Amino acid sequence: MSITHLVTHSGGFHADELLSSVILTRLYPEAELLRTRDKAWITPAPERIIYDVGGDFDAAAQIFDHHQRPNPLREDGQPYSSFGLIWAHYGRDYLAAMEVPEKDIEALHSGFDRGFVLPIDLVDNGAVNTSEAGPLFSGMTLPVLLESLKTVFDDRAEGADDRAFAAALPVARAFVEAQVRRRAAKFRAADMVTAAIEAAGAGRVLDLPMGMPFRSGVEKAGADHLLFVVHPRGEDWTLTTIRTGDDTFDNRADLPAAWAGLTDGDLEAACGVPGAKFCHNGRFIAVASSREAILAMADLAVKEALGGA
Repeated sequence: MSITHLVTHSGGFHADELLSSVILTRLYPEAELLRTRDKAWITPAPERIIYDVGGDFDAAAQIFDHHQRPNPLREDGQPYSSFGLIWAHYGRDYLAAMEVPEKDIEALHSGFDRGFVLPIDLVDNGAVNTSEAGPLFSGMTLPVLLESLKTVFDDRAEGADDRAFAAALPVARAFVEAQVRRRAAKFRAADMVTAAIEAAGAGRVLDLPMGMPFRSGVEKAGADHLLFVVHPRGEDWTLTTIRTGDDTFDNRADLPAAWAGLTDGDLEAACGVPGAKFCHNGRFIAVASSREAILAMADLAVKEALGGA
């Protein structure tokens, strides 16, 4: 039987059922989203999915509440919210609907769960307080921002809560879809980086077809010999360094000190490469007008990094 109704509770809302609605409305776009506490509606039926209300969790019966005791827990003992329950059951189908390649779905599903869904679950259950982000940032966490879209306390006009929920839904959808697209893009980038590493062989320069995340792929491949990366950027080409870690600005090798802060003719004179356009004073990126020019600069940077060898 097809799903005709997506049922959650009425009144004010939290991030968990709002984000659950993002998942379910993509999978069942023809279903009516109903916000109610009517017992007749929050009783399981084959044609409806009930979440964040109903006092039970039974995936087979399509009811996903977490407020009952005992409450549903992850394998590591951390509590689920309705978002976590919905993601665990429907997240893979959602990723397929977002056209994530089948080979990447399991890893993306797991990574999104730990990095995006779990924090929502913990905050909703009171296991983590957003104040832990610090006084400056606690009000900028996603759960707080989404819940700020609720009606204010004295707006009691009929249907105000439902209108606020409907207005918040596309905002929540934008965050989820952007996160999924970015994570899926990292998997695509990893494939491209792997191919480029193979093509580089024993060379010291990673030649990429476009700008993309590359360091994790380089580290995963154990390509410790690579020192620099080149790729096109608009009509120009860039030469960049490879940082040694996430929490540092140290590089495997810096660009030549003689290039630092120079542009155009001054940089051309310093490196002897026609078409050299710019080198950052921090010596982590340089720009040239052509592929030939950037590869020539890369060769010079490698030779200096290796002590002129």
